Amino acid sequence: MTLNLNKEGTLIHAIILGIFCLGFGIFLALTELATRESIAARAMEDRQNSLGQVIPANIHDNNPVTDMLAMQDDEGHDITVYRARQAGQVTGVAYEIHGSGYAGHMKFMLGVDAEGRILGVRALSHKETPGLGDKIETKKGDWILQFAGLSLGNPPAEKWKVKKDGGQFDQFTGATITPRGTVKAIRAGLDFFAAHRAQLLEVN
Repeated sequence: MTLNLNKEGTLIHAIILGIFCLGFGIFLALTELATRESIAARAMEDRQNSLGQVIPANIHDNNPVTDMLAMQDDEGHDITVYRARQAGQVTGVAYEIHGSGYAGHMKFMLGVDAEGRILGVRALSHKETPGLGDKIETKKGDWILQFAGLSLGNPPAEKWKVKKDGGQFDQFTGATITPRGTVKAIRAGLDFFAAHRAQLLEVN
């Protein structure tokens, strides 16, 4: 009799646990469905803000956020390219570029016009030291604004370095690795544009 009662008690506990897990799973699913649209809208808004800082409004009459081109770089990494168009012609593109800083990975958005000149660069994410490496952010300083208008030939290739390495660009006081990694990432982004210019500017 005692054995049967124990089995019944175990079964009841298992049923209760199962019901609880099922209910919690349904709750999570409903929450995900309820928030999916707002999360997607927020992501779209963030992307729109990032692109708006590196693609001037006066060079396009389309929405670059929705005019996307999926590509791969020379290392096989997926790249989403956002294209600005004026009267159907591609006037500029923007895409994420990546670099290594003092504290690890850095991500930027790079905008380039049809002639290969930089429209703008903005830091999207990084883990650099506050007060030092975080000067790559526009809210911390104007250092990153100096790249607008530059290209692979301006300055010459050998000058696409920080001054400590014989290049053109200032490093931060007490922080060289962050600007060095940023300059290298931007230069690589321009190399990508030069290597794929025809495909990037193709009207389709």
